[in-house]
Amino acid sequence: MPVNRNPYSQYANNKIMGASPAELTLMLYEGTIKFCNQAKLAIESRDIEKAHNSIIRSEQIIAYLQETLDMKYPVAKDFDNVYNYLMTRLREANIKKDSEILDEVLTHLRTMRDTWKKVMAQTAGKTRQQLASELVEQQGQDG
Repeated sequence: MPVNRNPYSQYANNKIMGASPAELTLMLYEGTIKFCNQAKLAIESRDIEKAHNSIIRSEQIIAYLQETLDMKYPVAKDFDNVYNYLMTRLREANIKKDSEILDEVLTHLRTMRDTWKKVMAQTAGKTRQQLASELVEQQGQDG
């Protein structure tokens, strides 16, 4: 097994390996935002290949997020619809090399990331059992 001598790569790998599922999801949102921003810069500098590759990386992350949805929860269908929409817009941005479409995608991604951060903050320190109890209680109040 080759030894990885790049300290940043080792740090990133350790960060990923030690992350919770919620933290990994946040990292994926951050990664998608990063690649969309790179694509925008590449479009502006007319680097078509870099723009294409960055958009493809964004699409791959969105596809992964979509594939890992747990469809037993009703909200997963909503996320699936949003991810489908973002994939469509990313493909259009790639075909047209349109940074305005990327701006729209970035707006959605930032909102999703920020919402995810709030959920993480609200649920920090709570056990799954506590979260499930709160969800059941909330559903009882809504019904």
